[in-house]
Amino acid sequence: MKKIIDETTTTLKAFYEDKKQYQPIIAFFAGFTWDSFTLTRIDLLLDNLIMFSYIILAGVFIYLINLIEEDIIKNEKLLKFKDWYPNLVQFFFGGLFSGYVVYYFQSASITKNWLFLLFLILLLVSNEFIKNRLSNFTFQIVFYYLATFSFFIFYLPVLFETMSALVFILSGLVSSGFIAGLIYLLYKQLHEKMKIKIKDLLITLGSIYLVFNLLYFTNLIPPVPLSLKEAGIYHHVSRTGDGYKVRFEKGSWYEPLKDADDDFRYAPGDTVYCFASVFAPTNLNTRIYHHWQMYNEKEDEWVTTDRTNYKIRGGRDGGYRGYTLKKNVQAGLWRIDVETERRQVLGTISFEIEKVENRPLLVEAIK
Repeated sequence: MKKIIDETTTTLKAFYEDKKQYQPIIAFFAGFTWDSFTLTRIDLLLDNLIMFSYIILAGVFIYLINLIEEDIIKNEKLLKFKDWYPNLVQFFFGGLFSGYVVYYFQSASITKNWLFLLFLILLLVSNEFIKNRLSNFTFQIVFYYLATFSFFIFYLPVLFETMSALVFILSGLVSSGFIAGLIYLLYKQLHEKMKIKIKDLLITLGSIYLVFNLLYFTNLIPPVPLSLKEAGIYHHVSRTGDGYKVRFEKGSWYEPLKDADDDFRYAPGDTVYCFASVFAPTNLNTRIYHHWQMYNEKEDEWVTTDRTNYKIRGGRDGGYRGYTLKKNVQAGLWRIDVETERRQVLGTISFEIEKVENRPLLVEAIK
């Protein structure tokens, strides 16, 4: 049996050395593919357990890498696969950051949250080429802190079934607790090495904490775990059975997929309806706001006309559906931001209102 194990180990090591130059790209596709198959909904227990296990395992292997580097670990079984540990950390980071890109992208308004999304994408891409840097202690800790902070920002609202600034602050404290625990364990084993690095490390981590808070309180972090599933402008919206009946202008022959009024022809007596479907995790109740704005050409600015809201309940795959309406509108360019109470933007609907004498031909659909 020992002979078989030794031969298998030798074969794996030979394969590893032969394909070493392809490790970053293999780790990238492995992490991203695994994530695509295992992560489905942001509020599912299994999905969150998978991501949480990535965080725990990444911390374990960062711990092992540093102890092996200082020749503290003597166990032959652990040392036998030491060359694989950086790849495993890379795999876990890849799985985490690819999941974050998916989740945060679903919740983001590109015009409002592009900076944070770009940051996550850069982390995902850079992760595939950092194997050599994974031997750098500061680099390991910084990446680990970014990974834990990004996870708890969306997981704690799911866990506590509420969204608030207090929950965000708690996310930062829990993330800081995780990184403090790892640093403490390493400090006990690598006292002299850690004494040299600890001051600069704490300054770096403190800066990351402040930057995350700045991004949150300036609404640059997407409002996870909420996401806008569908939104549109209509001539009429009404509840019917388990769905919503919507009416909109019939499209021309070259618009077979038209399902809303991007250009709203407004006749006397008409009402403009904004319909939106917002996904929220099960049992999470919150309010969604429709921020109606009209473009003022003279002042070259968007002017708020209304900010109306309705309460949503989480759990439905397609999102909780609701609508707001406005009468006596003016012709011109309009937009509606679908927002949270803190004015975090889930998405924006842009449309133009044109006044006409006769109401256009309308068709119906069920949402």
